[in-house]
Amino acid sequence: MTAAAGRATRALPALFALLTAVHLGALLMDATTVVHATKPALMPVLAGWALVRGGPWPLPAALVCGCGGDVLLQIGGDTAFLAGMGCFAAGHLCYLALFTRAGRGALFGRAERGPLSTRAGWPRTAPWMAAGYGAAWLGTVALLWSGLASHLRLPVAGYSLLLTVMALAALGAGPWTGLGGALFMLSDTLIAAGLADWPRPPVPQFWIMATYIAAQWLLMAGATRDAVPRPGPRPALIRP
Repeated sequence: MTAAAGRATRALPALFALLTAVHLGALLMDATTVVHATKPALMPVLAGWALVRGGPWPLPAALVCGCGGDVLLQIGGDTAFLAGMGCFAAGHLCYLALFTRAGRGALFGRAERGPLSTRAGWPRTAPWMAAGYGAAWLGTVALLWSGLASHLRLPVAGYSLLLTVMALAALGAGPWTGLGGALFMLSDTLIAAGLADWPRPPVPQFWIMATYIAAQWLLMAGATRDAVPRPGPRPALIRP
């Protein structure tokens, strides 16, 4: 690792933590200018952190797509919302590339079939987990359907299905990524609840962003755990 890479490895986590704290604090204090200034910076910094940790290209690509979605949702309006949802959908496709055979085999330099993959190359998950995630998707869409504007129903249902598939694949890839996928579902469910005029916790944007930031960090950290070089064993001391 070069000196510059070493400095980036130390600086980027600190910068990401600082941006997160400032952004969430600004949401609690309703400091709109600070919120708008910090939100677009979060995912690029996390993408840079993923790169210095040795993450394969779909990982920073997913985070950059998240940045695009963050900016578009911040603009407001149905057109920007749908475009932002498209950016997040592209990010979920990038995450799927990581958690399938291509992601965990070719991109991490592993064999095509590993302990986390089925013969088809998909991450291994128990059938009851798949059924549970599918039921969660179907139940959420059914409950929110009547409250959504007619032109948002199909896009939201399709996007949430892709998110559910990504979260299930993340669950099969490991506990960190699994938790990240679940928190991503929770964050987007809070957004959908607002679209349907459902009750939400106080300061809903705080909880949306807190779960979203945690989700993206967990997905990044879990996906790069095996890409980060680990120190080898110390050489044995040989007495003369």
